[in-house]
Amino acid sequence: MKVTMVIPSYWGRESGVGWKKGDAVYDHPTPLDRKGTLLRTIQSTNILRDQDFQLVVIAVSTSEDIEHLVEKKLANIIKSTSTNVKVLLFGPSHLQKVHDRLILAGKKEYVDLLQLRGYSNIRNICMFIPHIMDSDVAVLIDDDEVFEDPDFMTKAKEFIGKNIDDKAINAVAGYYIQPDGDYHINKSDQQWMKYWDQHHRMNEAFDKVIGTEPRLKVTPFAFGGNMIIHRDLFTVVPFDPNISRGEDIDFLINAKMFGYSFFLDNQLYIRHLPPPKKHSQWKQLREDIYRFIYEREKIRNQKDIDGMTKVYPEEFYPYPGCFLKNDLENKIEKSCTLMSEGYLAVGDKQGSDEALNNILLAKTELLHGHDPFQSLVVLQRHWQKFMEFTGKEEIRSMIREIIENGTGKDIVD
Repeated sequence: MKVTMVIPSYWGRESGVGWKKGDAVYDHPTPLDRKGTLLRTIQSTNILRDQDFQLVVIAVSTSEDIEHLVEKKLANIIKSTSTNVKVLLFGPSHLQKVHDRLILAGKKEYVDLLQLRGYSNIRNICMFIPHIMDSDVAVLIDDDEVFEDPDFMTKAKEFIGKNIDDKAINAVAGYYIQPDGDYHINKSDQQWMKYWDQHHRMNEAFDKVIGTEPRLKVTPFAFGGNMIIHRDLFTVVPFDPNISRGEDIDFLINAKMFGYSFFLDNQLYIRHLPPPKKHSQWKQLREDIYRFIYEREKIRNQKDIDGMTKVYPEEFYPYPGCFLKNDLENKIEKSCTLMSEGYLAVGDKQGSDEALNNILLAKTELLHGHDPFQSLVVLQRHWQKFMEFTGKEEIRSMIREIIENGTGKDIVD
C-alpha cells in the first residue's frame, strides 16, 4: 500500500501588517516573521514506527504578493528538519507549472480545479498530489498538530481499502486530542451560544462516536486534519470549493451522497495545538451560518440521479444534523441578536452591526439563488474526468516530476 501524507501550512503577512482586505481568510495563518508550528509537526513524525510514506507540505499564503516569501520560508523550515521521512514542498510556483502542463495538454478547463485559495481547494490539492504520486491512500494532517502515538500510521493503514461487514472502508476519520488532553471542546460559552449550541452538540457527537465501542463505526462528522482517504474515493468525489469553512464535514456529506460511508476510528488520534484564531466572532459565525445554510440547501435540493444516494439531516445527528433543520433561521436570529447586544455592552458598535447583518445575509444574500446540489453534481463529474485524465501515465509522469522536484532547494538558493 503506497501512502502520501499531505500537510498544508497557512501563512500570512508579517505581524506588523496583519490581514488586509482581499486576503484569504483562514483560522490562524502564521505571520511571516514568526516561527510557526510546521517544524514541530514534521519533527513529530520521528516518533512513528511506520515511516513508509511520502510527505508533501503545501505552501499556502493569504495573498498572492507574499507567495514567494511563503515558499522561501517553508523551504528553509523543511531544510532545517531532521527526520527520516523525505519531505517535499508544493507551492504556488509548482502549481503554476502544473497549470502550464494542463494547458499544454489542451485541458485548460481543469485549471480551476487546482487552486491554492480556500480550504476546500487546498484539500482537493491534498488529494490530487497522492493521486499523481500513484498512492493508494491520502493522509491529511494539519500543521498545528503533533504525532504522539508511535502506531498512528499503522492504525491509519489498518482498515482503509478493506471490506468489513460488506462495507467498503474508503474513508476513515481520526480525532483530535486537545491541549488539555481531552477530545471534548472545552471553551467557555458566551450568552449568545445559548441558542448557537455548537460546542454542546459537537461534544455530544464526540461522546457518541469517539467515546463508545466498537472501535470503527460510521460517523456523522470528520476532521480535515486527521483524515484517511482511499483512492477509490478521492478520484471520484471532491471537496466543494463553495464551502469556505467546515469543508471536512461537507466532504463527508458529499461522499455519502455518492454512496461512500465515512468511518471513525476511536484509536486514531493526534494532538491538536492550535494558535488562537485571528478573526472576530461575528465573522467566524458568519462562515458557519453560510456553510450550514449551504449544506441544508444541498440536502433539500437532492434529486433522483443514478449513482447517487439521498441523505437526510437525521443521518448527521447530533452534529452537524442539528444545524441542518428548519429551525436554523431561528437559531441564527436569536444567536446574532444576543451577540450584537454583547458587542454593544463593551462599546463595539461595528461588531454589533456586523452581528445583526448576519441575520440579514442569512435571509437574503448568502446563496444568491445558487443550487448547491446541482453545483455538486456538475463539480463531481468534472472532478472525476479530471482525475481520469491525470491518471494517464504520460500526463501523470509529467506532473509527478514537478512534485518530486519540489525539494525547495531552488527556492532557497
